[in-house]
Amino acid sequence: MSTQALVKVDDSVKRDALIQLVSFMLADEEYGVEVLKVREIIRMPTITKMPNVPQHVEGIINLRGKVIPIISMRRRFGLMENENSSQTRIIIMDVCGSLTGFIVDAVSEVIRIHSSEIQPPPSMMLSGGIGQEFITGVFNHVERLLIIMDVDRMFSEDERESFGGV
Repeated sequence: MSTQALVKVDDSVKRDALIQLVSFMLADEEYGVEVLKVREIIRMPTITKMPNVPQHVEGIINLRGKVIPIISMRRRFGLMENENSSQTRIIIMDVCGSLTGFIVDAVSEVIRIHSSEIQPPPSMMLSGGIGQEFITGVFNHVERLLIIMDVDRMFSEDERESFGGV
């Protein structure tokens, strides 16, 4: 099993680098993404539905003149749908050079951790053939496990190309 690092480390960088993660909630589980991937966090605007898009694509929004595709993280992960609440947010992230919005239940905080505190995900999660290679590690955070994701690996190449056409 090959374990890929969350942060690409070259020889000039210390092994125990400080990493900042934006944590968010999704179906009572806590996830984290690198803070440098997050461009902004916004409240739920009106989302324009698009025909003939994958089920997890909620639609598009206009953010200061730029059209951004919006992904339902619950649908993408195969979780039960939930009514939006006052805590529901869209995290606008840079995914392989394109801005994409992700609907999450709530945004928690920015967490600073050392890379040595991140444990690799269990091998059975990665070998299940269910496309979970975007999970890069797990961090024990306040008696809960924070699942660390790499959004660049969340979508196939075909899916990323289709976002450009949304």
